[in-house]
Amino acid sequence: MEKTPKILILRWEAGHVPEGLMQLETMPGNSTNPLSYPFPVQMVHVKGANVQTVITHPSQAVLEDMIRIAKEMIDKENIKAVTTSCGFNAVFQKELAEALTVPVFTSALLQVPFVQCAIGYQRTVGVITANKSALTETHLRACGITADMKVEVLGLENAPEWSKIFDQPDEAFDIEVVSREIINVAKDGVKQFPDMGAIVLECTDLPPYAKRISEATGLPVFDFGSMMGHVAIALGDIDLY
Repeated sequence: MEKTPKILILRWEAGHVPEGLMQLETMPGNSTNPLSYPFPVQMVHVKGANVQTVITHPSQAVLEDMIRIAKEMIDKENIKAVTTSCGFNAVFQKELAEALTVPVFTSALLQVPFVQCAIGYQRTVGVITANKSALTETHLRACGITADMKVEVLGLENAPEWSKIFDQPDEAFDIEVVSREIINVAKDGVKQFPDMGAIVLECTDLPPYAKRISEATGLPVFDFGSMMGHVAIALGDIDLY
């Protein structure tokens, strides 16, 4: 018998995704590509969810729609856990988790406390994000990242090709260029913080690059995929033995 999805992914409204991110969505590993998962998932578009309402100006109306949609899916489709397609939804983690009756994991940032404990508090956890200035203390605290943790945020916003998602959302990426930018941000971060012991990718468009980042830096890399795998194992969607 074919499995029914247990994990709901709340994603941005169709037609509101920058062209460059649409290109990245075609890559296995991306949060909105069904080929990223060795188990079924249910994806639902949230009206009004986009760069502006999630990343730059988090919207209460979008949060309310997420809660409404998730409640309906939990009741009607027997959903057992809820996640989102963008790590900046971390800002809504507390509200979503308290409003719903199943586990909620909005962002790969939820793995940072685990990673910090794993490498020790004397070493740095590097976090690569789409936009450093938009990733606030509110996002970090919502994911259990406390002030005593040694976390350094590395942003992609100064990478010219990547920045098209904010400045020229209708323009396509040069994939080779944006790929180099992503890897270079990771390598530069390790040079800047030589005590870095692991990297967490906040952005759900970056998991396709996790292996290359690990090879380029020599560090373990945690991302949306590793978080999804963790939850899927807990729900019995993946059998390790």
